[in-house]
Amino acid sequence: MKTSKLALLAALCATPALVIVGAEKSKKPANADSVARGKYLVAFGGCNDCHTPLKMTGSGPVPDMARMLSGHPHDTKLPSPDLKPGPWFAVTAGMTAWAGPWGITYAANLTPDTNTGLGIWTEDMFLSAIRTGRHMGAGRPILPPMPWQNLATLHEDDLKAIYAYLRTIPAIRNEVPTPVSPDGKGTLE
Repeated sequence: MKTSKLALLAALCATPALVIVGAEKSKKPANADSVARGKYLVAFGGCNDCHTPLKMTGSGPVPDMARMLSGHPHDTKLPSPDLKPGPWFAVTAGMTAWAGPWGITYAANLTPDTNTGLGIWTEDMFLSAIRTGRHMGAGRPILPPMPWQNLATLHEDDLKAIYAYLRTIPAIRNEVPTPVSPDGKGTLE
């Protein structure tokens, strides 16, 4: 149960350059109930767990809500991951960067920033990305740990509600790095 919940939580967030928002104004404005439902689903899904950078406090790391859902910080430089042989298959840096057999992935900027976030995504692109597991609905695969397969099981109205909510949060300029190939020599575009 805990594993399933964690997978769903991570799914509602997103992986590197993943999923959700759009710049194109919809034909009709989202109603308040839909936005509230989207906010609930994003919270329940734990999107902030991977897509909101952490800050250190006296009580330990906590989500930095001033950078809510802005993805892996562009100015955070990381050393190469040290993946050891054996049963371990992933390592993380602050929950916004992940490394495993798939390469290195960075949590995407889910804010409606037009240049660095999901601001240019339409609702159809968002729905297609979640349903197909392809960036922008037609690009590269959405990579781990983003559990897009779990999100894909949500009712279309729930996905539309998530999209509507993400359109209402503050746009934050943050250009997340592109995913890195498993050999570390190229990007996964």
